[in-house]
Amino acid sequence: MSMEFIEALSEIEREKGISKDVLIEAIEAALISSYKRNFNTAQNVRVDINRTTGQIKVYARKTIVEEVLDPRMDISLEASRAINPHYQLDDIAEIEVTPRDFGRIAAQTAKQVVTQRIREAERGLIYHAFVDKEQDIVTGIVQRMDLRNLYVDLGKVEAALPLTELMPTDKFKQGDRVKSFITKVENTSKGPQIILSRTHPGLLKRLFELEVPEIFDGTVEIRSVAREAGFRSKIAVYSRNEEVDPVGSCVGQRGIRVQSIVTELKGEKIDIVRWSESIDEYVANALSPSKVLEVIVFEAEKMARVIVPDYQLSLAIGIKGQNARLAAKLTGWKIDIKSETQAEQEYGRPKSTGATMHQDSVSID
Repeated sequence: MSMEFIEALSEIEREKGISKDVLIEAIEAALISSYKRNFNTAQNVRVDINRTTGQIKVYARKTIVEEVLDPRMDISLEASRAINPHYQLDDIAEIEVTPRDFGRIAAQTAKQVVTQRIREAERGLIYHAFVDKEQDIVTGIVQRMDLRNLYVDLGKVEAALPLTELMPTDKFKQGDRVKSFITKVENTSKGPQIILSRTHPGLLKRLFELEVPEIFDGTVEIRSVAREAGFRSKIAVYSRNEEVDPVGSCVGQRGIRVQSIVTELKGEKIDIVRWSESIDEYVANALSPSKVLEVIVFEAEKMARVIVPDYQLSLAIGIKGQNARLAAKLTGWKIDIKSETQAEQEYGRPKSTGATMHQDSVSID
């Protein structure tokens, strides 16, 4: 070890942000193990690296006792006072035992420790950079695929996109760019582990936040998202400014804003509905594109009975119940849908005169 080595540690401190003292302490700890391993000794030792010159010394640490039982661990008071006349019984005496060829072992050990610490520091920087992006969107390049994941290059780190988190319409190959939602960032022994998703409702929410300035600046708020990825989604929006139409803001002029999101999601249909404090109005909006005649609210059961025109029943329920299911997820209420004829037969409700509840929503295919 030399002054050049100390200067190199100072350079690492400046470039990588790793404290020189932390590195030296780690090297000293590693050298203790190296000394015991290479010189086949079990004695207690201390390694000291001079912070200025880089000189290394190894000291055996022995307890001062009246009767020496183990010469590797103990030293007599008389022998200790030959080293330092101020030593007393039960003190710890330090005797230099630096081997002649210890410099070669020290240099190799120091290199390993510094390399490991640099790697750990870089992993830490990557982790802290991406943990702040959790629940956000990133764009990367598909590198490879196995039976469980797509592996996406995000620049400084490779992230895993589980095949179960791909939309049914997703078809990616090596070299393709992919936009995904970060669901989890973990700091593991092998480095940062980043998990992505293309099916998470958060992906749709963040796409709208990025695409719609009124959402980004807080004028329009996304209150709820329900999604069946690759098929259909519903998003409930609310405006803090009465003069700003939340649905129109999300759609954009000639539908340009929402259409770019539909394109990114490979044609996923999106229903944009106005959120309302009035649960009957909110449920009616959530069932878009179906027309709703009446909503009867049962507060205790948190259930809403919805009556729709006979010809709108299949549309309200949706293919395999999808529209009703998404509306229930969006509102958080159970929804029981009845046609006019069913309502008349089961509850004696008279048929309507043709008027429908006011609904505020847009469906984008």
